[in-house]
Amino acid sequence: MAKPKKSDPASRVRHPVKAYRDPDFMDGTDGRPLRILAEYMEPLSRLDERRISDTILFFGSARLVAAETARAELEAVQAAGGDESLARQRLATSQYYEATRELSRRLTLWSKGLKDKSRRFVICSGGGPGIMEAANRGASEAKGENIGLGISLPFEESVNPYTTRELAFEFHYFFMRKFWFLYLAKAVIIMPGGFGTMDELFEALTLVQTGKIKKRMPIVLFGSEFWDKVVNLEAMVEFGTISPGDLDLVFRTDSVDEAFDFITAELADHALPHPGAYI
Repeated sequence: MAKPKKSDPASRVRHPVKAYRDPDFMDGTDGRPLRILAEYMEPLSRLDERRISDTILFFGSARLVAAETARAELEAVQAAGGDESLARQRLATSQYYEATRELSRRLTLWSKGLKDKSRRFVICSGGGPGIMEAANRGASEAKGENIGLGISLPFEESVNPYTTRELAFEFHYFFMRKFWFLYLAKAVIIMPGGFGTMDELFEALTLVQTGKIKKRMPIVLFGSEFWDKVVNLEAMVEFGTISPGDLDLVFRTDSVDEAFDFITAELADHALPHPGAYI
């Protein structure tokens, strides 16, 4: 069979790239709505596949380290004869890493022991280091599934290794990540943290205060020394910018036992009888 001449229409046949396979389109401005939708649909698919509809959410600083790490750092500084102030600070704040780890472990064991096997409260964190790692680590040590909702940042390489492999996510958009934080959350524990932690705290408080979250969602502020210095909610009442009753939106404690008892009692009373109570 003769080849078509260059002047023939058959010689000018093209096979355009499908839009969803075109990186110039998908990565460009016009593809942004599709990227946003993907960060909703893909997590939804994976979470549905694992039948996860309830989480216990941990927030806190990515900079806090485990006690063993902090002790090793201090010993290294002492051996070198250097300034111990930063190492001692990191050792002091490692208490919050260890409290997170233990509380996550105990909550995971409690969830796994529920008689109603159709309900699970899966530990969820931002997937990074520090308090996030401690939350995933505690759940992993209790042999429980746990979620890491990571975010692509230049100073965080990947989701921490304690996150369940099939439940490790990486988001580009902060607002989609924050949606997934709170959409399934039935309780929130907030450890000491920086700007990101404050953002997450006040978004949760705003959604509860305004009734945008209709489910009962207990919020624990762990570490009174930190929170009393950093966030003065009582001053907001004094200046009339929030109501006195808004102070009841948070439960403050320094005790893993108190936090555990408060959260499990709240979940038993308000979450277990009402499966599928979403925002």
